[in-house]
Amino acid sequence: MRFPDTKKEELTEKEKRNIEILGILRRSGPISRPDISKEMGLNVVTVSNYIDDFIKHRLVEEKEFDVSEGGRRPVLLDLNPQGGYIIGVGLNLMNMVGLLMDLKGNIVTKTQILRPRASVKEITECLLEIIREIFRRSKGYATNIKGIGVGIAGLVNKEDGSVHWPQKMDHYYTYASVDIPLKGLIDKEFNLPTLIENDATAACFGEQWLGLERNLKNVIYMFSGVGCGIMINGEIYTGSKGYAGEVSIYNYKEQDLFNCDMARGCFLKRWEIDLGMVEDIKDLIDKDAASAQEFFKLTSSNTANVDLKSIIIAGRSKNKIACAALEKGAQRLGIKMAYLANLFNPEAIIIGGGLEEAGEDFLNTVVATVKNWAFREVTEDLMIAYSQLRENAVALGSASLVMQRLFAQVW
Repeated sequence: MRFPDTKKEELTEKEKRNIEILGILRRSGPISRPDISKEMGLNVVTVSNYIDDFIKHRLVEEKEFDVSEGGRRPVLLDLNPQGGYIIGVGLNLMNMVGLLMDLKGNIVTKTQILRPRASVKEITECLLEIIREIFRRSKGYATNIKGIGVGIAGLVNKEDGSVHWPQKMDHYYTYASVDIPLKGLIDKEFNLPTLIENDATAACFGEQWLGLERNLKNVIYMFSGVGCGIMINGEIYTGSKGYAGEVSIYNYKEQDLFNCDMARGCFLKRWEIDLGMVEDIKDLIDKDAASAQEFFKLTSSNTANVDLKSIIIAGRSKNKIACAALEKGAQRLGIKMAYLANLFNPEAIIIGGGLEEAGEDFLNTVVATVKNWAFREVTEDLMIAYSQLRENAVALGSASLVMQRLFAQVW
């Protein structure tokens, strides 16, 4: 089975309606055929033909009768959670999550490991091992697993499923390509429809699809300051070839010329995924011995292995240097978000990927910075919040994208 392209202009009318009905059932189920008909602007007979097909494939189930206003009581419809299952894997800033999701977006089983720090090849092998572990835990569901979705950092080539990964060589960045296309590896081993998507794009879709309470249609999902997911008018925007959302520019030939007084504070310059906070901590350690000693005691770390997680842990205990690094990181993120707020004028900007663990002080500094830097008119009704799906956002988003594509075809 292949995935249909979900760009609206390339979908058939039937596929568009399948996805639309899926969305209505997900948001409003249990719901009656007449109510679906009213929301779609189609006659009940046409809607019933689609619904009958879904029931035949066990994607939709009929439930208790709705209250009648006279005459025959309409039957309520809802997604059948056991109609199919999807594996989702997401690479976050601090960990990698794998899960099995049912059609209602419920997590059936989940596993996670710390984010691998090694090469792209090692990250790929960890990713494959997580999929294997989900299969081991899901023996009772194996025959009904319909597909695999993966959210991963980098530029994802939609044609062959390969990933171009920014890798640092000395103090320069180069783009390294996974030797064997990731999609090909997964297809070969597991023999299931596979989708590879950029982590921030997958998280943005998952957050809007499963997490946000309001029906927001214009959303930016910030995955640190390196990349973002973009939703415009309810549709994920990935650009002409799928690479949209990279919010930095870089030219290694001009690396030493592309600078400013704040150095890594330049909002267009490529940053580390930790917003430069690890480097900040290392500078502060040399200047404040007492706070540094407290930091290492709180985090069981040392100068060589300080990371984002240790900064967040120490920040929760109000360690002086950790709080200073978090404040600076929040300001950097806020400046970049203000730029994106002015550019896209979204209804909401969601912060995730692991940064949601940084706490309310971090979020408050981000919000204040956005308001200080963006146009007042843009920020008046702008919602800025942490991800509701938290560490599961990328994995759930990837799985939800698979569900949408498979549902379009009624597998």
